[in-house]
Amino acid sequence: MEILTMGVEEEFVLVDRATRAPVNRAPAVIRHAGHTLGPQLQTEFFNAQIETCTQATAHRHHLRDELARLRTTVAAAARAEHCRPIACGTPVLPPEQPLTVTDTARYRLMAHRFAPLVTHPDGTARDDGLVCGCHIHLGTLDRTHALALTQHLRPWLPVLQALAGNSPYARRHDTGHHSWRAVEHARWPTVGPTPVLTDEAHYLAHVARLVSDGTLLDNRMVYWHARPSEHVPTLEIRIADANADLDTVVLLAILARGLAATLLPRVDTHLPPPPVPRTRLLRAHRLAAAQGLTGNGLDPSDGRERPAAALVDALIARARPGLDAAGDTDWAWQQWERIRADGGGAARQRAVFHRHRRFSEVVDALADATTRS
Repeated sequence: MEILTMGVEEEFVLVDRATRAPVNRAPAVIRHAGHTLGPQLQTEFFNAQIETCTQATAHRHHLRDELARLRTTVAAAARAEHCRPIACGTPVLPPEQPLTVTDTARYRLMAHRFAPLVTHPDGTARDDGLVCGCHIHLGTLDRTHALALTQHLRPWLPVLQALAGNSPYARRHDTGHHSWRAVEHARWPTVGPTPVLTDEAHYLAHVARLVSDGTLLDNRMVYWHARPSEHVPTLEIRIADANADLDTVVLLAILARGLAATLLPRVDTHLPPPPVPRTRLLRAHRLAAAQGLTGNGLDPSDGRERPAAALVDALIARARPGLDAAGDTDWAWQQWERIRADGGGAARQRAVFHRHRRFSEVVDALADATTRS
């Protein structure tokens, strides 16, 4: 069985060391760390965010080591600017100063074209636009293979989303969700399940129509839950919150890789993907965002409600051939049992708040976990 390479893009919010609120210091942090990380450290839409990108690797240990190195380097650069990087889907506290959009031509145009999503009528930035995700790249895959594989993966992506839920709080409020990021991010065009597209020509024509009718600025604004990447030959999965727990990130990557490797022979032999109604997929993602690992999800095979934890068991079992081929199976089960016991990222945040009754303690716990190797 082919062992696919994998890579991870992580988005972080920068918070002030004293106030714990998001701060617009990404340009200075990037100047400090840029000479070390080069293109592996990038801007994001707001100046209170940064993004790191790993190299592609086939090995779980290499991926973990690189993620730890990137986080450590960013944290050191942030320390020089009196701030800390936080891996969390939404900021726990609101910014004390208005957010600013990163000063590039593309981001300025996005802010103008989609102003109601970014700014209030008075022109100040909307706090609820600041969200941070974790994107997993699998490849090398050409567009045709990536699109076909996406159709086979679609029913399982809500299970990965439930495992990744790490944004219960937003701007000093308990949202009642495990992933409030999923709710806020869904305001942008095309965020949702990948449409049924049969080949590269169909994909290119579909995206071209979205751009020509003004739905999207360009093809880089395709925000489906899984898509062919526009800058590297990979399948990009975009359903996970940023997670402070490093091993959760690695687990998400190897589960996605193991499942993809298991399903890829079905693509190569032209077996049809399971027909899943879009309405069912949307409901599965809503359940994953709202209930995470503590409630129910929808079974990928028949759409019936089942406990979310049982669905993670089923995902690992389904991905077993790909996990076995990469030597990841035992480690995946160990990590899943650990996460099952503590409830995952959202449950950890709520446990900290319930102990201390202060949102600042939640931010500190996230900051410590983000840079803990």
